[in-house]
Amino acid sequence: MLCADLIEIRWKDRSGKMRRAQGILEDICSAGACLQMESPIPLGVTVHWRTPKTQFAGKVRYCTYREIGYFVGVQFDSESRWTRQMYRPQHLLDLERLMAHRRI
Repeated sequence: MLCADLIEIRWKDRSGKMRRAQGILEDICSAGACLQMESPIPLGVTVHWRTPKTQFAGKVRYCTYREIGYFVGVQFDSESRWTRQMYRPQHLLDLERLMAHRRI
């Protein structure tokens, strides 16, 4: 699911210091999410963010720079699986549903 919500991401750096940064939740699914960030986050670090109804946590699996920032792939921990019922981003686009309507 494509989305575009502003979120605050938290993680501990290698020295154990808590870090915070604003990011954009670019897409989300039951297994993970992609975040757009201004700065990189190291691979393997556990990141956290909250929504009104729940908290998400997962490990950074990739961090790639593209023209507009860093795209950070997060694989959710087992207790952080996403569903629409638990959290619905303000700007959510289901491409499969959109394409299904075009075929009709």
